[in-house]
Amino acid sequence: MRAIVLSEKGGPERLEVADLPRPHPGEGQVLIRTRAAGVSYAETQIRAGTLPFPLPLPAVIGAEAAGEVVEVGEGVDAKLLGSTIVGVTGGLGSYAEYAVLPAAMTVPVPDGVLPDQALAAGAPGALALALLHKARLAGGETVLVEAGSSSVGTYLVRHAKEFGAGRVIATAGSAAKRDRTAELGADLVLDHGPAGWTGELPEVDVAFEAIGGTTARRVLDHLTPGTGRMLYYGMLSGEPAAVTAADLMELGVTLTGCSGPGWAGEVFGTHYPAMLDRLASGRSVAYIDRTLPLEEAAQAHRLLESRAVTGRILLVP
Repeated sequence: MRAIVLSEKGGPERLEVADLPRPHPGEGQVLIRTRAAGVSYAETQIRAGTLPFPLPLPAVIGAEAAGEVVEVGEGVDAKLLGSTIVGVTGGLGSYAEYAVLPAAMTVPVPDGVLPDQALAAGAPGALALALLHKARLAGGETVLVEAGSSSVGTYLVRHAKEFGAGRVIATAGSAAKRDRTAELGADLVLDHGPAGWTGELPEVDVAFEAIGGTTARRVLDHLTPGTGRMLYYGMLSGEPAAVTAADLMELGVTLTGCSGPGWAGEVFGTHYPAMLDRLASGRSVAYIDRTLPLEEAAQAHRLLESRAVTGRILLVP
């Protein structure tokens, strides 16, 4: 099968086309014929070596895929054979013609939804729904969505008021992305490019923290004392949030880490199916910037690193 292999960390040119044996699913896994693979900014960081992620090389990277089930492993219902599913690999393997996924981390693609739409919206939309549920918004609260034009940020902005937000403040790094984020429903959009952008930030009740590093610490100072909540789910800066327990105690605010096995189970058990239901019913949409052939994985990474895209980039074998 054709696959994109990373043999050495570095620039996008390190992603090379290779011919590999077709894998087989193990216990609790399924093998799909890939119809589309998602490309995320985190994967560009993994490739470059700027994100702490254990990666034995050479490796086929890629965490999201949609396609038809062609083989099931031990303990998996054979009725899945021939069905179209979408899900995650657990971290590796989706940039290929065939991909192995844990059956527990897949969801059937509902009628009326195309596989590429399910892939584009599924994981980021499900994560956004999980974050909004975790925030427990009270009516009228002000929320901050960092990187409001990112894959997850898009759905946080789109659906925040539905979950009880009164005002949505977002950030974006270019004029085009700020315009798009405002169109999604943000009431105020700030440029997070300048180092001092948080100086323009009013008090917020909830911050969806996606940048990490020292930005997270500066945002913390703008949380409502006593009741403010920061939900930490990403580090686009490549650095973990520079927040200490002493900071939280001094300000009387909370920090919730939104990752790990328990979190993944909630996302896939509850929110991923809910997101696909939203697509099927028209209550949400898939945002796809472009679809590229599998062989152009390096170009997909270059586009993401340019920060010029305003939707998902998908690879099609």
